[in-house]
Amino acid sequence: QVQLVESGGGLVQSGGSLRLSCEASSRTFYNMGWFRRVPGKEREFVASCTWNGDPLETADSVKGRFSMSRDHNKNTVYLQMNSLKPEDTAVYYCAADRALLPRRAASEYDYWGQGTQVTVSS
Repeated sequence: QVQLVESGGGLVQSGGSLRLSCEASSRTFYNMGWFRRVPGKEREFVASCTWNGDPLETADSVKGRFSMSRDHNKNTVYLQMNSLKPEDTAVYYCAADRALLPRRAASEYDYWGQGTQVTVSS
């Protein structure tokens, strides 16, 4: 069992940047992903990376603006978000996938954090 805790969300103006963190309770060799959800919609895939931080997939909606990284020494993955837009407003979740495959479906991920709110004002 792995516990994930996200942090770093907040309010930012359009065009600004935020870095989200997701700390795991223990060192893992799972693929990691970031998702987001707005009220009334399904959880949306954002990006994923391998156990050693190599990028796997990035959603078209954030490509060129968002990137993932990973620090094994801190059991932490990051989502760097640049050039933020109001439509990026959502609750952001990190997740861990025990299967070593690039996957976008939220149902495929095994462990989830509680989420952190990101609000981008226009």
